[in-house]
Amino acid sequence: MEITFKGSSLFVAILLTGLSAGLFYAWEVSVIPGNRRIEDKAYVESMQSINRAILNPAFYAVFFGSLIFLLLNTYAQFQSGLGLAFYLILGASLSYLIGTFGVTVFGNVPLNEGLDVLQIGELSKEALAEIRQSYEQSWNRLHSIRTWFSVLALLLSLLAAFTDKQQNLQL
Repeated sequence: MEITFKGSSLFVAILLTGLSAGLFYAWEVSVIPGNRRIEDKAYVESMQSINRAILNPAFYAVFFGSLIFLLLNTYAQFQSGLGLAFYLILGASLSYLIGTFGVTVFGNVPLNEGLDVLQIGELSKEALAEIRQSYEQSWNRLHSIRTWFSVLALLLSLLAAFTDKQQNLQL
């Protein structure tokens, strides 16, 4: 078996996209349901803390790395011809770019930034309840969108990896 740059680059794209999809999926099925069970003040404090903690090199490597390697593979497949693998990787790239990266940057991040500036100790119980309801509904909806688009990007990139030179899927 010969390992090429294109093959190893696609491997890295799949690995990083899988980690990203896994992070979002795990959050979807564990943190979100768990957060529903806590009081408003604890929820806001928890989300502020998590939103600050996730801004770290390990998260950036996976989140941005997925996009970079998917786009690199789209270009590499384009150079090889407009076969099935190209369209699969293009679909993966667009899914991640628009549905995961775009939704995060233009949806979740602004919500996180708005929550971050709150001085929780200065807010009434009623204000905390209103803030939580508004934030949680919007944030969770956007999170679900980015989760399923990252899973779609992973599936499409995996299918591209199993596409042979004759453009047939080899499952």
